[in-house]
Amino acid sequence: MMAGTDKSRADSIAEGPAIILIEPQMGENIGMAARAMLNSGLGDLRLVRPRDVWPNPKARHTASGADAVIDDSRVFETTAAAVADLNRVYAATARPRDMIKAVLTPRRGAAEMRTAVAGGERVGILFGGERAGLDNDDIALADTVIQAPLNPAFSSLNLGHAVLIATYEWYQAGDETPPEYLPEGRTQPATKEELIGFFQRLEAALDACGFMHVAEKRPIMVRNIRNIFQRANLMEQEVRTLHGIVSCLTQPKDDNST
Repeated sequence: MMAGTDKSRADSIAEGPAIILIEPQMGENIGMAARAMLNSGLGDLRLVRPRDVWPNPKARHTASGADAVIDDSRVFETTAAAVADLNRVYAATARPRDMIKAVLTPRRGAAEMRTAVAGGERVGILFGGERAGLDNDDIALADTVIQAPLNPAFSSLNLGHAVLIATYEWYQAGDETPPEYLPEGRTQPATKEELIGFFQRLEAALDACGFMHVAEKRPIMVRNIRNIFQRANLMEQEVRTLHGIVSCLTQPKDDNST
């Protein structure tokens, strides 16, 4: 039976692209890449000739809890060995190359990867080291180039940032979170009956204080006031709060002056 920690690890990491870092220099950047991977539900981290000894305690520190990715990472001597079991490889690079390869945005690439993985293929994304990025021999092993549309005058990315962009788009391509929602907490949207009850009470208070003293304008003013509150999509608790405000403003005040 799978232990609790192992079960959590399995639940948090899904099948997806391998992230292959070629000649990464700083353990801190590897850790940030691992953190970005786990943010996006990925766990297959492959390192090709990392400059510093591996495992690297600095990587674990900046991974900020993404220990599963660090612990399961693998080290390879060559890029060819790192991609040997993959069916499709993408190269993340911002620099133009003299190669005829399709260039996709991370979003389009992620959608393509989702289709490939769903069809049983294994895919990976190559990222170059901090100093020089990917070399032409590495890119030659890739089927497709991924290039993020950034400021053309300054498109340089930290290694961790580059991994986050690609892995975020992978995660989003399979995510069904609605683009907008309202956390309702313990309340729920107010019914029309509750709104109308509040409107009538507010309008009576406004009549009493003389706010709507011009009779011919009253219907338009009532509609405008109601529309203001209708646009707010009020919750039940908010309507109760508004009732309390009206009560506070309309109740008689004690006059303690002498």
